[in-house]
Amino acid sequence: MSTVSMAGHLRPFKDYEARHFLWDVSEDGRVATVRLNRADRKNPLTFESYAELRDLFRDLAYASDVRAVVLTGAGGNFSSGGDVFEIIEPLTQMPMPDLLAFTRMTGDLVKAMRKCPQPIIAAVDGICAGAGAILAMASDMRLATPEAKTAFLFTRVGLAGADMGACGILPRIIGQGRAAELLFTGRSMSASEGHAWGFYNALHAHETVEAEALKLAQSLADGPWFAHTMTKTMLNQEWAMGIDEMIESEAQAQAVCMATKDFRRAFEAFAQKRRPVFEGN
Repeated sequence: MSTVSMAGHLRPFKDYEARHFLWDVSEDGRVATVRLNRADRKNPLTFESYAELRDLFRDLAYASDVRAVVLTGAGGNFSSGGDVFEIIEPLTQMPMPDLLAFTRMTGDLVKAMRKCPQPIIAAVDGICAGAGAILAMASDMRLATPEAKTAFLFTRVGLAGADMGACGILPRIIGQGRAAELLFTGRSMSASEGHAWGFYNALHAHETVEAEALKLAQSLADGPWFAHTMTKTMLNQEWAMGIDEMIESEAQAQAVCMATKDFRRAFEAFAQKRRPVFEGN
């Protein structure tokens, strides 16, 4: 159950009770791990898990404790995408209004991931396909193993590559031509290609990729996390701005950050030759 009240007041999320995935929080409460947990099926998504993930990332806007999120899968795979028998088969029998409601709901998950203030780091191993590839794409940073295989499979099942924002977001990460190739053909992008193209920030061994993601998340959570939320907001908002609007928006965002106590703490720590301790205010 969510720990957010109807009034939207800040609440701790360390006791969040997930139903369709695993939820774990670090000892200090600052880093949460979302683990897709249907390892026997390579962690496919269902109608219920889509909806709960959407609601979770929406609610994280009101988290008083979580400052960074790691998104991963169980059993050596990230996610195989929408479950063939629990999603794809029912979709073939739905009328258009229900189909549109579903595609809007899945798109709302991506919107929620982009809008939640916490940086999201995907730790990808093995299969990362279809909607699973979209979840990785929608994250703010991505780490992978050399064995990771990432595929936007939609054309393989007779659908457009335009799914959950892929035609808008993927080109901004890897470039228009590379995105077009993956979205038209549905072929797998190797981990080495993903790293060279900028989809993956780094590659790590299977045994260490999650630990590296947690390490990165903890470093962000221990840093100026209010400023990180501002950075994430601007990275998303500036896609639709002209250069003048970008510069003005960043001027306003930076002025807000300069008014925080964390900015003063950082200066004092530098002057005293010590490491700053950020408190998010």
